[in-house]
Amino acid sequence: MTLLTTPREPVRAQGEAADVALASAGDATAFERLYRAHVARVHGLARRMLGSAEEADEVTQDVFVRAWTKLGTFRGESQFGTWLHRLAVNVILAHRSRRTTERNRWLEDEGAVDLAPARHAPAGLRQDLEAAMARLPGGARQVFVLHDVEGYRHEEIAERLGITSGTSKSQLHRARMALRGLLER
Repeated sequence: MTLLTTPREPVRAQGEAADVALASAGDATAFERLYRAHVARVHGLARRMLGSAEEADEVTQDVFVRAWTKLGTFRGESQFGTWLHRLAVNVILAHRSRRTTERNRWLEDEGAVDLAPARHAPAGLRQDLEAAMARLPGGARQVFVLHDVEGYRHEEIAERLGITSGTSKSQLHRARMALRGLLER
């Protein structure tokens, strides 16, 4: 007697396609099966691209959260694993970009903090500053907060606000001059 064997891959692909359809309709159990089938591959990719197991854990979670929210955009023109891999690469690259931007905002010289004069503004002055900031024109206020309070560079501000870096610089100057005038009264 001869046993007929059927290839497992088409059966697995059919099961995965069914899970994708069910998960797209909101079936969390089907999505969990997809997660279990692909989490090791996504985590390995994240670990290799980021070089840190802790970051890979965080980003892997982000990938699957994004996959859950974007599952409706999966058209089935490729395998789910291929779509998920591309999504994972995009999430990882975005994470790396954010991480690089955040690192560039901080001074590398830890001793620089010791050189900065330590001044504590009285509570009344802080309230005055908040009130003065509220009176700034919208564009100047946005640039002032992003640059002087949050620490963004002019290039980053320009990109976020859809302006040129020159406009960002002039808005910052305008904001500082207006604040000086408002606070000297």
